[in-house]
Amino acid sequence: MSTATQHRGRRAAPTPVRPPELAKAALPTLVPVLIAVGALAVLAIWWRDTSAVRGADEWLTGASRIAGLLAGYGAPVLLLLMARIPVLEREVGADRLARWHAIGGRYVVSLVLVHLVTVIWGYALTAHRGLVSETGQLVFHYPEMLKATLGTLLMLGTGVVSARAARRRLSYEAWYYLHLATYLAIALAFAHQLANGADLIEGPGLLAWWALYLGSFAILGCFRLLLPFLRDRRHRLRVAEVRPEADGVVSVFLTGRDLEALRCEPGQFFRLQFMTPGLRWAANPYSLSAPPHPRFLRFTVKDLGGHSAAVARLRPGVRVRAEGPYGAFTARRRVAPGRRVLLIAAGVGITPIRTLFETLPAHQGQLTLLYRARRAEDVLFRDELERVAARRRARLELLLGDRRTVGDPLTAASLARLVPGLKGHEVFLCGPPGMMAATVRELRAAGVPQHLIHHESFEF
Repeated sequence: MSTATQHRGRRAAPTPVRPPELAKAALPTLVPVLIAVGALAVLAIWWRDTSAVRGADEWLTGASRIAGLLAGYGAPVLLLLMARIPVLEREVGADRLARWHAIGGRYVVSLVLVHLVTVIWGYALTAHRGLVSETGQLVFHYPEMLKATLGTLLMLGTGVVSARAARRRLSYEAWYYLHLATYLAIALAFAHQLANGADLIEGPGLLAWWALYLGSFAILGCFRLLLPFLRDRRHRLRVAEVRPEADGVVSVFLTGRDLEALRCEPGQFFRLQFMTPGLRWAANPYSLSAPPHPRFLRFTVKDLGGHSAAVARLRPGVRVRAEGPYGAFTARRRVAPGRRVLLIAAGVGITPIRTLFETLPAHQGQLTLLYRARRAEDVLFRDELERVAARRRARLELLLGDRRTVGDPLTAASLARLVPGLKGHEVFLCGPPGMMAATVRELRAAGVPQHLIHHESFEF
């Protein structure tokens, strides 16, 4: 037996997982744990400074202090979740960070309301005044309270426009600009906390608060302002071509310098800011629709109004500021490399799936792509997908037709018929939010474990 035959007959030894890789894999669990530990430390500050609580007024003012401390802690945590810290964006995922940010935002707004009600009520009982009179006394006669009132109104307003019902009526750009008000709200609230926070007058609590706020704004400034500026100076991205792909869909090709240094991965996205009138003040997320190339990056954009509609009118030479790459919807997500892979795309969700179809590690015959579209003319990259399927001996299935006519091809029963051995597949999924949520439920009903279903949403 030859040496080569001996090597082929042996089972490869598993690659040991290094501690840094284990730490990165644990980040989705570790981050919420660290946030919870920080909240407990904040409660410890109140506990240390509170010897006893007697009477309704002290119970109310104690509740206001706890709610105020937790809200004050939560605000910079919200900033850190959306600071676009590269390791979190890659290993945790932008969509998961956005969900945590949204949940945390609701908690912070609720805590601010609790703080507001209980502090007025508690102080009114202590001073034997009415609620209206006490409110006026607090707002106009306590230090930094006018700033705190403005900050509270800004935060509550941001909470209102971030509610799902309100977001549906706002463009991404309008929501984005309104959301920037939270930075001012947090800065104003910080001044109020230092002036009126009995638990933060001195000692370790004060030092921790300064470190938390200054550190959060420093990290935010680094990754949201400084790093994009430096990358912009280095890579000098510009629009090279805008190519129509289908009705209302274009591909934008960007060129620049040292593109390999961006270290993009198939499945990731960038937030692109086109430096031209009407587009320069918002950075919208767009996925790579082709594997990264040393000379160009390709993004495919569907006309959904506003920013995306204007992209189709771009001309070659327009300068582009790009934040990224971001996202964890990559080959790193795979948890069972030996399993067969199923890719599911719908509409413009084919953009990251197309890059994974070409690059995701899989043996011949173990890769399947299901692509849902209403009409044949809505299928993007058909020639490219067919060439990739032929080269990789992969399976490509186009699921065409209106659901009212052909039914839903993404039900549990339909998927089981389309994909033999469905339970043995690892699944990557991208499409409209409603379609993804429904398909995840159907995959679970078909017996695919939750941890083997990967998806990433860009819904704001």
